Amino acid sequence: MGWKAAQKLIHHWKILRGDNVRANEIVMIIRGKDKGETGVVKRIVRSQNRVIVEGKNLVKKHIKQGQGHEGGIFTVEAPLHVSNVQVVDPVTGKPCKVGIKYLEDGSKVRVARGVGASGSIIPRPEILKMRTTPRPTVAGPKDTPMDVVLEKTYDRTTGKGMPDL
Repeated sequence: MGWKAAQKLIHHWKILRGDNVRANEIVMIIRGKDKGETGVVKRIVRSQNRVIVEGKNLVKKHIKQGQGHEGGIFTVEAPLHVSNVQVVDPVTGKPCKVGIKYLEDGSKVRVARGVGASGSIIPRPEILKMRTTPRPTVAGPKDTPMDVVLEKTYDRTTGKGMPDL
């Protein structure tokens, strides 16, 4: 990728993987052969500013036979550019832009905005709350023991424990 293409990459994504608001209808395709149809975002390709929508933008792909798999003509989902997809407003069911708002308790939420949008909260998808690899519950060889972590090494009143600089 050249430096010009790298400049146009989206840094703050507003469309998330697995967006699921109204019975698996979250993004609407606004351009292309599947215009007007809705679907769930299956994958996001951030390096190319593209998204793969489940069951949409299907193309035929010729795959050569190899060890462990058969060859043939398969139907696969091709990526769409992110500008051709918009999030569906959970109240009106129409495509809308996504804004960010802070609630009174300080939490950050996504809201529907634009002409004819309801301004309602678009919840984060449940799939993003699950971790792909679980956190380890047993301390490993490189983990610091808790007694060393909780040990008091500096006394504020006497100044002991301060390194000599």
